Amino acid sequence: MTGIDELPVRDELRGKSPYGAPQLDVPVRLNTNENPYPLPEPLVERIAERVRDAARNLNRYPDRDAVQLRSELAKYLTTTGHHPLDARNVWAANGSNEVIQQLLQTFGGPGRTALGFEPSYSMHALIARGTGTGWISGPRGADFTIDLVAAERAIAEHRPDVVFITTPNNPTGNAVPPETVLALYEAAQAAKPSMVVVDEAYIEFSHGDSLLPLLEGRPHLVVSRTMSKAFGAAGLRLGYLAADPAVVDAVQLVRLPYHLSAVTQATALAALEHTDTLLGYVEQLKAERDRLVAELRAIGYEVTESDANFVQFGRFEDTQGAWRRILDNGVLVRDNGVPGWLRVTAGTPEENDAFLDAVRDLKKELDA
Repeated sequence: MTGIDELPVRDELRGKSPYGAPQLDVPVRLNTNENPYPLPEPLVERIAERVRDAARNLNRYPDRDAVQLRSELAKYLTTTGHHPLDARNVWAANGSNEVIQQLLQTFGGPGRTALGFEPSYSMHALIARGTGTGWISGPRGADFTIDLVAAERAIAEHRPDVVFITTPNNPTGNAVPPETVLALYEAAQAAKPSMVVVDEAYIEFSHGDSLLPLLEGRPHLVVSRTMSKAFGAAGLRLGYLAADPAVVDAVQLVRLPYHLSAVTQATALAALEHTDTLLGYVEQLKAERDRLVAELRAIGYEVTESDANFVQFGRFEDTQGAWRRILDNGVLVRDNGVPGWLRVTAGTPEENDAFLDAVRDLKKELDA
């Protein structure tokens, strides 16, 4: 059998591992930042209705530009993000990862570079590599915030074509202040100018507001979103961006024909009809997230401030060993590769209780 090393794989892919988290059959899975609440039955029924209607025309290609879906996403963003948008400002794709890929295909590529502030969402670097875009790891402070002076220096030195700012940041959970984003945007324009992508995958869980209003007058700024988290639709695979209409036009130069299936569009439209109900679950998860932060600190762990639906906690001398001992208690959390830290997704109250029992037992072991 031929191994991957024997294939003529591109040099920058050799020795690399694909993205992925363990998918183990355990009682409590809190490792992939999924929304733990199943979709409400009325929404399930509405999805079935919309998909049934779409199925009658599956012999035809779907709406290539997903105009109705983009219009409804724009309405959602206008209402919740306090910034007026329409379909011309919005683009949708198969998960925010495809949105990022299309942005890098358009504005990155061979001979160009992208910069992100790590630790952050590892797919930014992986997708950059996959599109032939050089990746530059920018600095974060010891508290995982962006050191503005160091960040501005990195942008000025490397002059990247694309800059990623993740807020709330994954895996650390902390948000980036608007003034920091504005300063980095100005630094990026002075250096190149560059495209600045604000990844707001977890913004609905934040204590603060979306940065969508910053789009006004900033044609090189992009805000990316997903329906996987707040909408509880990880299985749907629907991501989207908001930007100047020229950015939307540019991204369409690289999108594959009919990339969003009729079924995907129908399902997403049904979910958008139930926004109020789904955002009600978000409020429950925010309360559980805050409970996890308080309880973990009371137990004696260090915790990073979180504006997301997960919490980073530590510190551990043996991170993998701590992860394994929690797993032995039937709870799966995430080892994101940040030395000394683990990440737990906010689950249902019962799931969170099981997790807290597991980490209490772990703390007793570590302190013994």
